[in-house]
Amino acid sequence: MSATATREAVAETPPDTRGPTAREPMAILITGWVSIGAAIGGTLLLQLLQALAGPQVTQECVAEGVERDFTGAGGVCNILEAFRSRAQTIVLLLAIITGVSAIVAGFWRYRHMPSKRMREQCIAGAVLGVQGLIVALALLWVRQAELGTFVRVFFNIEVLEGYGGAFLQGARNTLLLAFAGEIGGIILGLVMAMLVLSKRRVVRAPARVYINFFRGTPLVWQLLVFYFGLALGLNLDVGAFQVAIIVFSLNTGAYAAEVFRAGIQSIEKGQMDAARSLGMSYMQAMRYSIVPQAVRRVIPPLMNEFVILIKDTALVIVLGLLASEYDLLSVAREGYSATFNSTFFVAAAVGYLAVTLPLIRLVNWVESRLRSGLTGVVGQ
Repeated sequence: MSATATREAVAETPPDTRGPTAREPMAILITGWVSIGAAIGGTLLLQLLQALAGPQVTQECVAEGVERDFTGAGGVCNILEAFRSRAQTIVLLLAIITGVSAIVAGFWRYRHMPSKRMREQCIAGAVLGVQGLIVALALLWVRQAELGTFVRVFFNIEVLEGYGGAFLQGARNTLLLAFAGEIGGIILGLVMAMLVLSKRRVVRAPARVYINFFRGTPLVWQLLVFYFGLALGLNLDVGAFQVAIIVFSLNTGAYAAEVFRAGIQSIEKGQMDAARSLGMSYMQAMRYSIVPQAVRRVIPPLMNEFVILIKDTALVIVLGLLASEYDLLSVAREGYSATFNSTFFVAAAVGYLAVTLPLIRLVNWVESRLRSGLTGVVGQ
């Protein structure tokens, strides 16, 4: 980028009108961060250090696990010892003290701050202090409970040994179901949106019936009826995995149709009039003028639908999938059936979060970029 272009970009950036900051509000903000950081980050750090120091686990804890005959006694003891340690107590007390300090100072001093930035920092520090205080008190309360049973049931990591490949295969199948369903749904949704916007009732009515049906019935019902009622009932040569993709496409198409319809109707009416004045037919105007503009506006909601669909793929657990077709939740169910340990469901949840959280961040980023782009166009 040239120096001139850089200066122009800087000149176009709106000025920061929030005013200066000072040491006091900055200290309140830092105190709030220390509180939430100690409660969450400190606890996780102690768990990591205890896991790396396996030989230091007390023999009483290991003996208790062996006596109760459960797999992964050492791993469970690591978690328990970290929670019961004096270091954990110090970390939680630090989180409570700094949290209370940030809350009191933030809510008491923010009205006396001369600039908007200072008030924002005081409020942010107080809110972070509230979060840190809640987490610390919750962990203190959990420490008083029977941790052994809870940790053995939900955090017995050693029972997952040998299931890594199955979970990776499950993640691949989950993404395959979601991608195939989303692509099919987008194509179908765009077609249905065009039909719904038709001025002819005979064209509009069937599309509206389809949309209302798939939006008005539970997705799990659709899976059951299409597989057990249609595929098996009519003796069709189609497997459960393929039926799931079809149902996900049909269901997503109904929601995508409404997204596209709203996006198309958000385009100014003058755009259609201008296209028609150039000699374009209705379909040509939609294809070359209206739809390309609408697509830009519907990208964030369609990405949100994709995130929702990733989670909805767990409903294929009601179908009789082959072992090679298992999604994440199906793998977790098989592991639980073999060990009667719910750690498999925790692992499945971690897998879903590993996929959906980056996508949610991506959706927010794309939405902000598109919003700033549209604002720039309007402001010109």
